[in-house]
This record gives sequence, structure tokens and C-alpha cells, in this order.
Amino acid sequence: MSIDILNRDTTPEISPPAATVAPKEGDVLGRIGNLETRLARTACEIDAAQHVRYRVFVQEMQAQLPPEAMRRERDFDAYDAFCDHLLVLDRSIEGDSEDQIVGTYRLLRQDVAMANGGFYSASEFAIGELLARHPDKRFMELGRSCVLPEYRTKRTVELLWQGNWAYALKHGMSAMFGCASLPGVHPESHALALSFLHHTVLAKGEWAVGALPGRARSMDLMPPEAVNPKKALMALPPLIKGYLRLGAMVGSTAVVDHAFNTTDVLIVLPIASISDRYLNYYGADAGRFAS
Repeated sequence: MSIDILNRDTTPEISPPAATVAPKEGDVLGRIGNLETRLARTACEIDAAQHVRYRVFVQEMQAQLPPEAMRRERDFDAYDAFCDHLLVLDRSIEGDSEDQIVGTYRLLRQDVAMANGGFYSASEFAIGELLARHPDKRFMELGRSCVLPEYRTKRTVELLWQGNWAYALKHGMSAMFGCASLPGVHPESHALALSFLHHTVLAKGEWAVGALPGRARSMDLMPPEAVNPKKALMALPPLIKGYLRLGAMVGSTAVVDHAFNTTDVLIVLPIASISDRYLNYYGADAGRFAS
């Protein structure tokens, strides 16, 4: 998952993460069985999360990262230094916490983004226009979501959302957004799924947002009457289906990311739009799976 504030020309130069970071505030955000979610506490944990990202994005999805990242077998960029890193750990695995990381998300709050050059996703989508229409709201970006194959279960997804929700509440966020990816660089191969998103959950009005000029690819590839909703949902990646169940909308156009070998759509999720069913499930105070 790759989410105008920042132009590609001004993106911070890619470099390895700092050797040490200050411990993050707030401890365990949730537990289900042997699985636990919390923010990364050390540079070593961030490094391990970057290796999990490498395993998923490069070894599984065939992403092409810069040479240094490929050599080190880590997916990293300059944003890692100031984002928070949400982890899911399997505490039944022997070894240190770095050996137990099975899933991760990268979280970036608006105030932190603005102090460091902008949001990552602004290199693909017109995030600045969205923010300008909501000067009274606080946004957070969700990015680099990945889970190791053997842990792609309901429990892991629930814990990732538990962590995101607890984090959003703690920091008083008003809305979440981020890129969600479909595999491959040919949007036409996802005509059913993209058309379904375009016709049924398009962000409109004050929440409307599209890709940057020159990068936009149409999602309106089939007429509404030709879209079978059941088949379309089956064609969507689990992450996108999860966002839709929460009440998310999508931007009007997609972007092809050749480096990551994906077709990206922008997910927009105002906190006020989150389904009551899920607020009740996780708890309005994010207490459902809290330790």
C-alpha cells in the first residue's frame, strides 16, 4: 500500500533509518490469543518491520526497490524516520520481539507530515485539495500495510484495525486515508473491481479526491448494469473489502505504481462515517481487544 502537499520532485531522499529512535509512547494496544498489537519501540523493531515489508512487497509481489534497499533486503524510505510503525507480533514465536513481527502498518499524522514535507501519498493523489476543504479536521495516513502469508487471518486483521482505531482516538484524528493496492500494472485486468468501486463507493462532494494530473487512470471501465456486485467483491483484495465494511469511500481515479507492481486506489475514511456495527464491535474507546 503506497496515501497538493508534496511533489515527487521534493520527496525526501531515500536513506536507511537512524540507528536509534526514542521509545514510543503508549504500550500494547490489543491482544487476541498469542497475537499482540502495539507501536514499534526501537530502531531494531522498525528494521524488522522493514524486512517483513521486503518479504511481502519484493519476494511475493515483485516490487523493484532502490538498489540499497534490495541489497539490505529492507523496504525503507525517508518517511520511516518520522512515521509511527504499528506492529502485530506473535508472542508464541521464540526469540526477541524482532523475530515475532508478522504484520505492520505505517501511520502518519497530519501535523507530523506537515513538519516533514508532506504525506507519502501526495506523490500519487491530490491530497492537498482534500486537506484544504477540511481545515478544521485532522487527517492521518495509513500506509505500507502488509501481513506475512501464514498470518492473513481474521484475527490479524482485527488487531491491525484495533491498533489503527486506538491510535486515531488517542491523537484525536478526524479522518484516515491511504493507498490500497491491486496487483499488477494493468487496471483493465481489474475492470470489474475498479468499476464496482467507482459506481458504488465513490468519494463525492467535500471528500472527492483524484489522482494527480498525468497519473490518473480511469476506474469507470464497465457500465453499472454490467457490474455483478457479488463477483466484484470477490475480486477485491481483503484489505479493500475491510475498509469498505468500515464505511470507506474511494477516490475517483487510480494510479499505476510500476515500482511496486500495483494499481493503487485512494481510500478515504472519515471517522464519523465508520459503521456503528464496527464502532460497537471494537468499542467507542477501542477497548474490545485492549490488554
